[in-house]
Parts: sequence; structure tokens; C-alpha cells
Amino acid sequence: MKRKKLGIKAVAMTTAVMSAAVLGCGSNESQDNSYKVELSQERFDELSGLYNMICDDEGNPIDLGGMEIVIRDWWSSGVTDEPVSDYEEAREEYRAWIQEAYNFKIKQIAISDWESTPSDFIQYVESGGDGKNYVWVMREDSSTVAAMMSGLAYDLSTLDCLDFEDAKFRRNGLHEQYSIGDSIYGMYIGYSEPRTGVYFNKDLLSSVGIEPDDIYDMQANGTWTWDEFDRIMSLVQRDLNGDGLDDVFGVTTNEGAMTKAAVYSNGGEFVGKDEEGKFVYCLENPETVEALKWVSEIYGKYDQHEPEDASWDYYKEEFLSGTVAFLVEDEYAGTPGNYLYDADFEMGFVMFPKGPEAEKCVNCWSNNPVFIPNVYDADTAWKIAFAYNLYTNEPAGYEDYVDYSAAMAGVFDTRAINETISMMMQPEHGIVTYTGMMPNVDVFEYLWYIGPNSDVDSLITEIAPMFREMIDDANKL
Repeated sequence: MKRKKLGIKAVAMTTAVMSAAVLGCGSNESQDNSYKVELSQERFDELSGLYNMICDDEGNPIDLGGMEIVIRDWWSSGVTDEPVSDYEEAREEYRAWIQEAYNFKIKQIAISDWESTPSDFIQYVESGGDGKNYVWVMREDSSTVAAMMSGLAYDLSTLDCLDFEDAKFRRNGLHEQYSIGDSIYGMYIGYSEPRTGVYFNKDLLSSVGIEPDDIYDMQANGTWTWDEFDRIMSLVQRDLNGDGLDDVFGVTTNEGAMTKAAVYSNGGEFVGKDEEGKFVYCLENPETVEALKWVSEIYGKYDQHEPEDASWDYYKEEFLSGTVAFLVEDEYAGTPGNYLYDADFEMGFVMFPKGPEAEKCVNCWSNNPVFIPNVYDADTAWKIAFAYNLYTNEPAGYEDYVDYSAAMAGVFDTRAINETISMMMQPEHGIVTYTGMMPNVDVFEYLWYIGPNSDVDSLITEIAPMFREMIDDANKL
């Protein structure tokens, strides 16, 4: 049956997931929502006046025949709490309306856990499925990409109920990452999560005459650059007791995360993609090499060297000790339940500064791709995608709604919430990267050796053949 896309009035995008606890939930598929919205006929009719029905070629509303659809992830409890805001109430009413209007049921629940999700997906498709209708939330992982390249994910570009020019897809660009040629295998709805930025200890900055708000001002006016970052660290790092050893340091970080952020902040890349959808080698691009040399120099000047026998995440306690001015880290670290939440000093949070080859600060988009398993016939896949597309629209009146509740509950000050996090979620500051798209390979294993005052040219010479082979292998798939 051909469908006529008439559109839905006043629905657009989903709330960005600011942060999510990673839970090993096992299989909870038997659970159901404990809270359900029951629509009276009067309320159903009122909502029908807000949304245009989508009809088939004969003018009849699409009827999904009572099918049940499960959005499976690794964190959802399967229990829907009563709404605590006008937005949540409107969203739950809208979702109740679409299920009644188009005759289907849908719920989101943890079935796999974070670790097993990619392998569970592969096993599910290779076994031919189990007759259930899944939308599968995956994670960025080399095995996820291998599954996509092996034909285990349904080609979403063939489903005309999905319009990838819609703002809710363009706001994150993930479908561009998970594409091969004209085919699209992964999608994400709504604004991208804020990712790697720079936390700063306000007390340490103030102690050397740096007004913390000045960093926010530089971010706002476009002058928050590598050079300014370097200048401020040079003022903060110092020997307090005259023993010839620094007691306060400029920066600490997971070096791998900061190395990536530095490259992207200068317009560099490790792996790119050409117009034909082929992966291309970018390790020796001038912007990339410049960033690798700069970040290695910064480590040498301002990063306290890793103590002997330290754990990989020693930098967390180092920042919490109050002896380091800056921490390069993801936004989620400052939300409830994460390690910065109980810090005993005031912090600010800005985007990673821009390099000399960049025009603006950037947020490297990194979201969980959503796949439809390639076990369904075209009609079933269309219906699953149609239902999911409706489910992820926003209710009327909330088309541009963004949920800042996680940030507001965290360690962030007003300017971090209203300026930094808001900026990170805007498409004009987002970039799509392809380094994580190499199947069965962790590209960044090669880059952990970028440390204080590294010989970057020699390292590139050493790993370039492996990079090229890795990219060639990906293109063969």
C-alpha cells in the first residue's frame, strides 16, 4: 500500500538527552508503563484539532493494526512517572493520542545492557529475529559499525515516512555518520548532547586576578582561543612554597579526550568522508598535525605528570583536590551522580577553545545511533519507522523545547547553562566526525602516545601505514 505524506502540524523534535545513567538492567521487556494517560473522547477530539492526520492514498488515516513496538535501550526502567511539568503532561497526552489515532502501542525499555547491546543486535539479526517489532538503540562502537556495514541494519533511506531534511534530524547529523553512499542505517532525533568542554576552578583563577566571567565573555565574543587558554594557564601555574616545584597546575584531563578535542577545535580530523561516501585519510592534514603538536606542548607545560602506579582516571581526584585550574571533560561529569557533583569549590564550564584554523568553538556530535534490525519486510519496517517518527516528535507548543533539567541540577552556574550548554547544542557549533566509524578498530589506541613534548612527526610516520590500511579495509566493506 502506498502512503501519502500529508504531514503533521506543529510537531518537530525531541528533547536532547542531557545525560543518562548507564545501567546494566538485563531483560526488563515484560515490564509495562505503570503510568498511562487515558484520553477522554472530548480530549482526544481536542488533540485531533492540533494535529493533522496522516492518510494513505485513499484518504484513510494510517492504521498500524494494533502492532506493538519496543524501543530497546540499556537505561529505561519501563516505568513512566506522572508528569511533573506542563511539557511532560503535554508530551504524554500527545503520545497517548498518536497510539490511539494510528492504532499501535509503543514503549521504551532496557533489554540489553551497555556492554552487550552491539553483540545482542548482531545475534538477533543473524538469527532471523523473533517476530517482535524493535527499534534498537545502539552505542558508538566499532562492532556497531561492522554490523551496519555487514547489512544487518535496515536501510532507513528507503522509508519515505522519514524525512532526513527535517530539523529534528539535521540538528545532530548522525544519519550522515551512519550512511554509506545514499543509504542511511542509523538515526538520532533532536539536539545533540553537549560533550567535551572545559571546567575551570573559579577560586584558582580569582587568586591570580583572573575574573572567571571573562572566560564566558571571550566565549561569547569569539575570542576564546588556544592562545588565551595558554595565557591563563601560564598565570595560574606556579610554585607556592619556593621549593622549585609547581604546586598549582594549569590543566588535567584524560589525555585521549583532550587530544581529540584539540584536533576537532582546529578544523582537523583523523578520518574524513568524501562526496562518494568513501572514508579518507586525514591524519597528516595541516590542521590535524598543528593540533597534535600544540596539545603535546600544552601537556608538557601545564599537565601534572601522571604519578607512578596511578589509575587511568587519576586526573579526576587531581582536579577535585583544588590544585588544577582547568579540566577538559564531558558535560555529564558535572551532573548528579557523577564525580564533579560533590566538588567543594565553584566551577565554570565553557566550550573547548578554538584553534587558529577554526572560526568558532565546536561540539563534536556523539550520540547513540538508532537502528531498525534488517529482519523485517518493507511494510513492517515502514510501520515501525512511522510509529517511531511520531513518538519522537514534540507536542504542539513545544516545537523548540530543550530540556536543561540535568544541567540545572548539576554543578553548572547560570552562564554555563544559558550560554555554554545552549551553544553546544546548536547545530552551527556541531560537527560530524568519522573516526569512530572504523569497524573492529579503536582508532584512538594509536593516539594515547601523544603525551608531553611528543615527537609528533615521528609518531605519525609510524602509525600512518596502519591508519591507511584501516581506512582501506573500511572502504572495502
